[in-house]
Amino acid sequence: MKKRNFIKAFLLGSAALMVPRRSSALEYYPRPSGKKWAVLYSTWCGSARDAGVWISEGMDGIANVFDVREKPDLSGYDHIIVGGAIRSGRVSQEMQDFLTKNQAVIKPRLRGYFAVCGNMMQPVTPEVTSRLIDRHLAAICGVTGIPSGVFLGRITWGLMEPDVREQMQKMPGMKEYDNLKRDECMAFGREVLEKNK
Repeated sequence: MKKRNFIKAFLLGSAALMVPRRSSALEYYPRPSGKKWAVLYSTWCGSARDAGVWISEGMDGIANVFDVREKPDLSGYDHIIVGGAIRSGRVSQEMQDFLTKNQAVIKPRLRGYFAVCGNMMQPVTPEVTSRLIDRHLAAICGVTGIPSGVFLGRITWGLMEPDVREQMQKMPGMKEYDNLKRDECMAFGREVLEKNK
């Protein structure tokens, strides 16, 4: 290769790497859909992200999956599912703020809620669902009577903020665990899709 061509290729390649790209959602559609679906989640350690992806898988992958930190424009979507990881009985403040600020866009398109929580490794009861969905997410969004799912989460010490990890490790008997189940999330995705055909 001539020196001049090598320098041109190097400069063009370097310039291409320097151009910032906006992050985008998981835009893989194994099957096309006549309606546009979005799953919006908030997470601390990744469990709600995985739940969101698995919910989309249960819908045959037709839903884009967005982290609320992306601040996505959801106005182009026909159907939206929202949820997130729970700490102290709440989704992240960023999710709460986003839902409140974008209520006019989200409310008429809202088709489902989900929450991911450790629940002290106990089974999810109707009271837990009522507390996290009906009295929290539904209260923020102003929509009731739509499908909802509460999934047990997981703890991975290395993914937690140091201060939270230290606090949790001081709790008697607390250890890393993974109770998030892909099949439960996928079943919820199928349920939401079936109710909105």
